[in-house]
Amino acid sequence: MKSRAESLVVLSVFLSLIITIAQKCDYILFVGGQKVPAIFMFGDSYGDTGNNDFIITTVASDFPPYGRDFEDRIPTGRFSNGKLMSDYFAEGLGIKELLPPYLDPNLNAQDLLTGVCFGSSGTGLDNLTAQISNVIPVWKQIEYFKEYRNRIEGLVAEEEATTIIRNAIFFITIGTNDFIVNYFTLPTRPLQFTVQEYTDFLLNIYTVYIKELYNLGATRFALINVPPLGCLPIERTLRSLLNRGACDEEINQAADGFNSGINAMIDGLKSTFPRLRIVSLDYNNLISEFIENPSRYGFEVIARGCCGTGTVEISFICNELSPFTCPDASKYLFFDSVHFTQKAYQIISNTFLTRDVPQLL
Repeated sequence: MKSRAESLVVLSVFLSLIITIAQKCDYILFVGGQKVPAIFMFGDSYGDTGNNDFIITTVASDFPPYGRDFEDRIPTGRFSNGKLMSDYFAEGLGIKELLPPYLDPNLNAQDLLTGVCFGSSGTGLDNLTAQISNVIPVWKQIEYFKEYRNRIEGLVAEEEATTIIRNAIFFITIGTNDFIVNYFTLPTRPLQFTVQEYTDFLLNIYTVYIKELYNLGATRFALINVPPLGCLPIERTLRSLLNRGACDEEINQAADGFNSGINAMIDGLKSTFPRLRIVSLDYNNLISEFIENPSRYGFEVIARGCCGTGTVEISFICNELSPFTCPDASKYLFFDSVHFTQKAYQIISNTFLTRDVPQLL
């Protein structure tokens, strides 16, 4: 078995190739043997393209400097300076340039038929996580998907709607907030669970949701694992007295345990549902590679975000009045203290599309 160091060396070579290609074009158009008619994104802020704009919550990003490098410099509710993975997946698969949020009242028929985002920034698998910030829990996202299916059955024949859903790819990014907003911040869950018990609790919920989507017609899933959570700038800051600004290993170990659990969950689902196609997208390993070898990817700053001081700014604390906001976000891995820059999302998405998504086709 390869060591983590050996794996990162192999990954860095692969990513160097991705960077070379990405510098020559805006995105990688993945051409598979079969056209993907639509994609759907479920989960949290790493994929949410703006659903939180349409609910009352403190987890918002529909104001500058968010979106400053987006088309027309308009903030859209995406937690970044520009596009997210959701957009690059839709673009790279040749579906459309941007993945719209499902709650946008201006969606047209083509928007619906080619896929939407159900994700909600700040949410988690644990319902308590969503309640903390008054955001959309995953069970509600699935309810919205049921509603979505009824809507497209009003646009096309039922058989065609079924085909769209069967051949679509369901991307899910979830788990981060369960640990950094909930378990390692509030006392409720630590009093009930050890870290391992809480991880098992989350994975049991995750399994139920995957099965529910499968029973609704989904067959292709790409599960994005969680990044090295202890290396997020906000965690470096909050635990700086213990770690002197270094990554927090306790939280990183929790993330590693959750990610290992995702892999085991995938193996179990494959054996239970033969028609299921499902892969894990290793977000964690990519971000670790960026942190360990930033200059290879053009990053100069990896321990703090571009917005303000880059140590604690997020949501309303990251705003037009935030002092010291960087002039060039492309030199930064993080845009705020939790979320990544458009440049990072582009590299990550292109890597997943080239290396992992073909397994679903």
